[in-house]
Amino acid sequence: MNKVSFPNTNGLNITMSGLINFPENFDSTKTYPAIVVSHPGGGVKEQTAGTYAKKLAEKGYIALAYDASYQGESGGEPRQLENPHVRTEDVSAATDYLTTLDYVDNERIGAMGICAGAGYTANAAINDRRIKAVGTVSMVNIGQMFRNGWDNNVKDSEALPYLEAGSASRTSDASGNDTATMPMAPLKEEDAPNEELRQAWEYYHTDRAAYCTAPGFGTARSLTQLISYDAFFKAEAFLTQPLLTVVGSNAGSKWMSDDLMARAATSDKTMHVIEGANHMDLYDGEAEITNAMSALETFFNRTL
Repeated sequence: MNKVSFPNTNGLNITMSGLINFPENFDSTKTYPAIVVSHPGGGVKEQTAGTYAKKLAEKGYIALAYDASYQGESGGEPRQLENPHVRTEDVSAATDYLTTLDYVDNERIGAMGICAGAGYTANAAINDRRIKAVGTVSMVNIGQMFRNGWDNNVKDSEALPYLEAGSASRTSDASGNDTATMPMAPLKEEDAPNEELRQAWEYYHTDRAAYCTAPGFGTARSLTQLISYDAFFKAEAFLTQPLLTVVGSNAGSKWMSDDLMARAATSDKTMHVIEGANHMDLYDGEAEITNAMSALETFFNRTL
């Protein structure tokens, strides 16, 4: 594994930071299939994205986990901005970088992500035809989650106050005040509305997986982009690549994977359900990751 840096090629003058994982007995004179791995909202490359990238490399792939623009060790201001349009383009920027490497087969590049990173991956594949196959784990369409709630029990129109809050935050930022923030997962255990999201707090804020570059919050101004964002926009027309969604049967977020499965144009789409698992189990549960990797390995071996 090597730490690498590469430019975000979206005209933002941002340098991105990544960890590139190599197969055993890597030979730079040969070419390999490669996979871009995108982290959850509020996460960084050293957490679950890095775990999956390492395991993909063990299966023979060049696997690149990276920090999103404005987050982790990547550049960009304001820090912790969660702009979904930029995060989608980050997937293509990482793909850009892979295409510059002589040992990557440009016709065999896939992408996968976890949680919001999976939604961004799907959105990137809709736009970027270099992505030949899409894998998702515990997928979240972050726009749907912020609009409709974790359990899909909030109407779109009821999310209007969040747009108003984001707009007010931008006005405050423009006046030079300290940037307002919002939690990307519960910041305190007592803030969690259910056990699944209590585990999200535990993952990001205890020794379970806390990391120094992942504070667990985003900028409140991000709401003006997040609320109206649809990671699956035009999937029914343009998401024609092979698709695998991996979900836990007990995941509150499963409805978002169900939605993409219904909307994606591709006829090559499969959902792999891990019985008894919730959303967070697929981040770091040993048995759950082994199960997910078995499905991902079979899928990417077939499609790349």
